[in-house]
Amino acid sequence: MEIILLQDVQNLGYKDDVVKVKNGYGRNYLIPQGKAILATPSAKKQLEENLKQRAHKLAKIKADAEELAAKLNGVSLQIGAKTSATGTIFGSVNNIQIAEALAKQGFDIDRKIIFINDNVKELGSYKATVKLHKEVSAEINFEVVAE
Repeated sequence: MEIILLQDVQNLGYKDDVVKVKNGYGRNYLIPQGKAILATPSAKKQLEENLKQRAHKLAKIKADAEELAAKLNGVSLQIGAKTSATGTIFGSVNNIQIAEALAKQGFDIDRKIIFINDNVKELGSYKATVKLHKEVSAEINFEVVAE
């Protein structure tokens, strides 16, 4: 079944993408949740017309995302965590703590678009990815230090 996504769905696609999914996933989850609509010929024509009208606006959004990515690529963060004597963290570092550390440096980044590549349970240096746009992402280096 072909559907048109009304919002970004992780591991499936971005808003306004036409994707193929299994019938049950589309009819029982995506459409009732308001995340997608059926890709009928009339809906595809309407989507095409909307994309034409929004083309310059989308170009500006992408340019803004690239500018923010350039600023974020040079950022390195230090995140404090309570540790044991062996250097193991009590708990783990997650995207919420990274978003708070970025906010302290003046970047207003939503925690939902920050993805940590590793499971952070020890002191050391790690990388996180910030997906600012479907074609633009930034790498952030962060170091976990003992408080």
